[in-house]
Amino acid sequence: MAILPILSYPDPRLRTIAEPVKTVDADIKQLIADMIETMYDAKGIGLAATQVDRHIQLIVMDLSENNDSPRVFINPKITPLVEDKKPYEEGCLSVPDVYDSVERPVKVKIEALDGEGNAFEEIAEGLLAVCIQHEMDHLNGVLFVDYLSSLKQTRARDKVRKYLKAREKQLEKSKA
Repeated sequence: MAILPILSYPDPRLRTIAEPVKTVDADIKQLIADMIETMYDAKGIGLAATQVDRHIQLIVMDLSENNDSPRVFINPKITPLVEDKKPYEEGCLSVPDVYDSVERPVKVKIEALDGEGNAFEEIAEGLLAVCIQHEMDHLNGVLFVDYLSSLKQTRARDKVRKYLKAREKQLEKSKA
């Protein structure tokens, strides 16, 4: 297993639209394992393949408190089941240190393949509904900051740049 580099906003590769996974083979299973390890290492609850520069329809997620229940969604499709939308405070591993409220449907139907290639469907509400919609956006080249005002988008870009510069300096110090 390996920890993969996560692309950071405003990297244009985050805007790539993901292609469907054709077969769940050994390479896909390895990517799933690497993405789960990367997500845990980054202290995230969800990660789309697009974020690790693999432009296929693959999402990993773990909403458990103990990081012991990873979920896999391959070629996912979501259908809102209600018109009701609620704001939810979102963050993103590709937009570090930025959090803001995004309105999304509160209940959706998910249709996907699991990590073995078996089809399943599920009704999602609450955090699962928010998270799957957030990660699905990545597969379509959309980031949660796209839902914000242009002023908030500019602030988010600036905040991410500062965060990345500070992290770079910290890495240089630790190497010295």
